[in-house]
Amino acid sequence: MRPMILVLSLVLGLIPLAGVAWIFMSGMVSLSPFSVTMDGLFMTLILLTLSACFLLNAYWEMRDRGMLGKKKDAAPAKTPVKTS
Repeated sequence: MRPMILVLSLVLGLIPLAGVAWIFMSGMVSLSPFSVTMDGLFMTLILLTLSACFLLNAYWEMRDRGMLGKKKDAAPAKTPVKTS
C-alpha cells in the first residue's frame, strides 16, 4: 500500500505541471511580451499549489523510506545515573 501512495503522489504532482505548461503554450500567460489573463493567472496559481502539495507528500514518503540519502542513526538513549 505504501509504494502506491508514493507513485500516486508523484503522478498527481506532475499532472498539474502539465496543465501549467498548457496554459503557457495556449497564451493565457506569456512572458515576452508579458501578458496575463485573470483566468490564466489564477489557474496557474491553483495548479502550482496543488502540485506542491502532492510533491511535498512524495518527498516526505521518500525521506521516510530512506530513498533520499543516508538516514541519520538515532543517538543512543542515555541511561540515568543511579545515585545512592
